[in-house]
Amino acid sequence: MERKDSFVEGEYYHLYNRGVDKRVIFPSPRDYQRFLMLLYLANSTEDTRIGNVLRSIKYNDIFKLDRAGPLVAIGAFCLMPNHFHILATPLTDEGISKFMLKLQTGYSMYFNTKNERGGALFQGPFRSIHVDSDQYLKYLYSYIHLNPAKLMDAKWKEHVGSKDALMRFVESYPYSSYATYVNDSHAITEPTKFPEYFSSREEVESHIRDWLQTEPD
Repeated sequence: MERKDSFVEGEYYHLYNRGVDKRVIFPSPRDYQRFLMLLYLANSTEDTRIGNVLRSIKYNDIFKLDRAGPLVAIGAFCLMPNHFHILATPLTDEGISKFMLKLQTGYSMYFNTKNERGGALFQGPFRSIHVDSDQYLKYLYSYIHLNPAKLMDAKWKEHVGSKDALMRFVESYPYSSYATYVNDSHAITEPTKFPEYFSSREEVESHIRDWLQTEPD
């Protein structure tokens, strides 16, 4: 089912969803990779048979493919075992709704076929929050990129002391956009459509480390 929300070009939105009944939606590295490929391929105004493309091209080559104009610009993302987060801004009319429909439908079809199951995989189409302030936008960059910390320590916000090990874990987590900012290697993400908060690796690392140490809510 497609969302009919009004998403305004030039505005920013936190998009997220989780597995139905909080089920794990990424049980293997291959599943994470499939979703990452869809983040890239589904973000196109062209209606291509994505499944055919994914069957014929290796993972690392997907991000070299030319696409038609993107539907959205993605500023940050993170995939967790049973949910995902995306920070995005629409680039076309109904860009977010079209992109999310292609993304979730494509992954659901792949997941259900692979696991010989039927029915809904996600809790509805998707959920969204309008980012209505600069402060909230900066917070989301940290919130999204610090999500993997929960996998190492579910109560990390409550613990006092050095969080160097958590920071190293977040830095090495392969299913978020954090590394793309640190390495300046953007394929899925398009930071030029967002405020230039982080123009260097040092600024990125400092921002995330500050939020980690101040234990954001």
